[in-house]
Amino acid sequence: MEPARKLPLEEKQDAPKSNWSLLLGAAFLMATSAIGPGFLTQTTVFTQQLAASFGFVILVSIILDIGAQMNIWRILVVSERRAQDVANMVLPGLGYVLAFLIVLGGLAFNIGNIAGAGLGANVIFGVTPEMGALFSAVIAVAVFVVREAGKLMDRFAQIMGFLMIALTLYVLFTANPPVGEAVVKSFVPDTIDMLAIVTLVGGTVGGYITFAGGHRLLDAGVKGVQALPQVTRGSISAIGIASIMRIFLFLAAFGVVAQGLQIDPANPPASVFKLAAGDVGYKLFGIVMWSAAITSVIGAAYTSVSFIRTLNRNIEKYHKWVIIGFIVFSTLVFISIGRPVKVLILAGALNGLILPLSLGVMLIAAYKKNIVGDYKHPAWMTAFGALVVVSMGYMGAYTLFTQIPKLFQ
Repeated sequence: MEPARKLPLEEKQDAPKSNWSLLLGAAFLMATSAIGPGFLTQTTVFTQQLAASFGFVILVSIILDIGAQMNIWRILVVSERRAQDVANMVLPGLGYVLAFLIVLGGLAFNIGNIAGAGLGANVIFGVTPEMGALFSAVIAVAVFVVREAGKLMDRFAQIMGFLMIALTLYVLFTANPPVGEAVVKSFVPDTIDMLAIVTLVGGTVGGYITFAGGHRLLDAGVKGVQALPQVTRGSISAIGIASIMRIFLFLAAFGVVAQGLQIDPANPPASVFKLAAGDVGYKLFGIVMWSAAITSVIGAAYTSVSFIRTLNRNIEKYHKWVIIGFIVFSTLVFISIGRPVKVLILAGALNGLILPLSLGVMLIAAYKKNIVGDYKHPAWMTAFGALVVVSMGYMGAYTLFTQIPKLFQ
């Protein structure tokens, strides 16, 4: 068996079996990476289209999310390698392909994240979205300038995550949705929308997002078979955090839709907050949007660069500056081009197309002794992961050729 290669760690710390703080930090990094402007926009748009039946889409996506996340985090921690290195061991060169797709998707999302941060700052402070984006980029860069960037990133993600959930819960209560109908339609929907399922799964665990927490654990020194029980709990917790936010936002939007109020297509989530809670709700939206966007900027930049760190010595050596460059470049692109609502939905769908490849590679790696040693991957978990690969592959191909073109007609 090839000995596990030591990863360059950002923090030199042991991985105690019960270190819940590290696991919670990784869980919130993954969850807040998922909860970005695209997350808010996608949830609101699909709630408007599907009403109570969107609950079924959320339920299916949560099941698929858990199947993907548990497998990927577990295999990364056992192999003690980042995803691109695992992929290169499965098939030479595949890691470069995966890294290219992840970084490209991460960059596309990060432009939207920066735009969302600018919009949030615009609502809160009245500055232009461009000025808000610049202000937000400075804060994101500052996180990576400090000595213990990893710890600060963890804490920032946790605080912003709790804040988003609390504010959205308040708007949910003011919207007063028919919860009973939402529960029934979550199991017996009037319609099943594959584009919505692919987009939600792609926006939660697609592309770079599911690897955000897994790579964070490796950087913090959480690795090896002995860490698996905690890693499993952490991976499920991450999906739980993102799903709670998704459900709260869905119910808030459904409350508005059920009242027959018209959601503004130019800014769907802002419209929901304002219709549900007036001017106060609109200000709360600004805070939620900014919190969601800034944490996603940090998560996308960190994780995207983590996919190319081990592929080049100079990138490894100067990875913090590469992360900062990633954020600066995303900001400049937004200021030059901007970001429409449809592009965020498209980005989520395309990230869903990356998932079958990335998860499929991890499942193959789980049965290669030169990658995982004597570790035995549970058969039920392999079957669960394979179900996600096949279903997302089918639904992804279906939406690519039939549904996505309709977005731009």
